[in-house]
Amino acid sequence: MAGGAVLVTGADGFIGSHLVEALVARGDAVRALVQYNSFGHRGWLDALPAATLDALEVVAGDVRDRGSVRDAVAGCSTVFHLAALIAIPYSYRAPQSYLDTNAGGTLTLLEAARELGVAKLVHTSTSEVYGSARRVPIDEEHPLQAQSPYAASKIAADQLALSFHRSFGLPVAVIRPFNTYGPRQSTRAVIPTIITQLAAGAGRLSLGALTPTRDFSFVANTVSGFLAVADHPASVGEEINVGSGFEIGIGDSARLIAEIMGRDVEITCEAERLRPPGSEVERLYAGLEKAERLIGWRPPEPGLAGFRRGLERTIAWFSDPANLARYRQGYQL
Repeated sequence: MAGGAVLVTGADGFIGSHLVEALVARGDAVRALVQYNSFGHRGWLDALPAATLDALEVVAGDVRDRGSVRDAVAGCSTVFHLAALIAIPYSYRAPQSYLDTNAGGTLTLLEAARELGVAKLVHTSTSEVYGSARRVPIDEEHPLQAQSPYAASKIAADQLALSFHRSFGLPVAVIRPFNTYGPRQSTRAVIPTIITQLAAGAGRLSLGALTPTRDFSFVANTVSGFLAVADHPASVGEEINVGSGFEIGIGDSARLIAEIMGRDVEITCEAERLRPPGSEVERLYAGLEKAERLIGWRPPEPGLAGFRRGLERTIAWFSDPANLARYRQGYQL
């Protein structure tokens, strides 16, 4: 990356906090933008080691606010933009907030980056923009098809980011992670949902649709993709998938987790956990040829063996009562 400070928006979130850790570990000067709240909470940054926190400059603001965004960007040469509303179920109930934050917030950041001459902006997309796969593996030329308000807001944000590159020469790269999982993920997400139910002694798993497949990528692998996209000049103006290059069904994932945890459970599909008709993304499987060809990135731990190792680390983390205590029990949205 270009010399100078690095800004991470959404630093208080799941992937953002892991990215911040990795940046600090390699010696970058990091400014972490967290969403302002009156409690002074800094999200998952509060769970980081004291030495990591001491190395950070943490600023509170809101990506929808021009003033706080400009202040956060000032003096930074590289920006990782992760701030977003991401819970798909809530996007059905509050679609306007997703458009305001995901598209509107991205526009605010792009304008600040352009005005202040940022050397590289890495914008975070999502595999949900592809919808159900028309072909696999899904390459970056796959049609975009929003099957939720969340996905629609992210398509809008992606296109805004790319338009600023094409219109104004802003050095933007779009990273498109597939189904990241690991420590600190929301317990609304499918893998933590499975683990926490089993850890609580459930004899039956209550899940949504069991047949869709996903390309699950352990968070450390996803973070390595972020760093590669930021570091390589060939990523500018490009959309780049980051995943494991491996797909597995939700039901099969649940059975594998139960096996690792030494549990024999019944797995059920509950109607209230299903997406609305026409909204379920049936198949996600990342094509990674472009990432390897363009920036020399490939998943550090690919395939089923890598998935199993990532699950073991995730299970260990969620099985620690001190970590589970950070979550509000029974919260679904």
